[in-house]
Amino acid sequence: MTYTHILRESAKRFGNITCMGIDPDLDKIPFKEKPREAIIRFYSEIFEAMDSEACHPSAIKPNIAFFEQYGFEGLDALKSIIESAGQYGIPVILDAKRGDIGKTAVAYAKNIFDFWNADSVTLHPYLGYDSIGPFMEYKNKGAYVQVRNSNPTAKEIQDLMVDGVPIYMKVAELLLKWDQAGLGAVVGATYPDELRKLSKMFVKSGKEIPMLIPGVGRQGGSATEVMNILRETENDLAIHRINSSSGISYAYINTGSDDYAQAAIDALKKLNEETKI
Repeated sequence: MTYTHILRESAKRFGNITCMGIDPDLDKIPFKEKPREAIIRFYSEIFEAMDSEACHPSAIKPNIAFFEQYGFEGLDALKSIIESAGQYGIPVILDAKRGDIGKTAVAYAKNIFDFWNADSVTLHPYLGYDSIGPFMEYKNKGAYVQVRNSNPTAKEIQDLMVDGVPIYMKVAELLLKWDQAGLGAVVGATYPDELRKLSKMFVKSGKEIPMLIPGVGRQGGSATEVMNILRETENDLAIHRINSSSGISYAYINTGSDDYAQAAIDALKKLNEETKI
């Protein structure tokens, strides 16, 4: 089973292309326990509420740095969350942003896919295909290359011109040249014009390039606008994922609710409706 097949199956099963970012922050988790217990309890209760209300995202995206900051307890919590996602049949995109070469890249790939058992990973392309290839050896796994990121200063590098073409477009061209099944692109929702351009480019190529689209919610991106762009460019909705992180997990802070799990479900329901397929 290829990674794009996994994406299509989960989109069909859950009826949406929502990706829920998992970024644990003990300052925002509303109880005081040791990191492992606090993180597992917080997300377990949200997952249980998802299941009881039949409201699931079609992927989750744990950001590994948010777990690493809490040492071995945080990493143990990450393992638990990945295992829980597997029980619910939710694909896991491990946001690790790796980018090295040779044996180091091989070791990273082994860690991501063999130890963590993630379905896909985020990668940096700055060192070229040498930093991407080892991940592509796993034929049922995926990888998302940073192409057009959602943060404001991404343009400092990604808008630099090379032969009259911005670097982010050059990276997109490389994805098509490398032509690897399951190899996708990170494209921020906060840059809709660039998203439209890239979506058109990928569709025209005839190749399946899954996009991970962050920046929805607190960063200012619109899921509805993203969906409209994907439809306008006649892209295959089911292979893409639109991500929101704190807007779901910590929705209770914005709503003033004491029920953090229900607040997360309410935010997830809204995004699922916006990304409905």
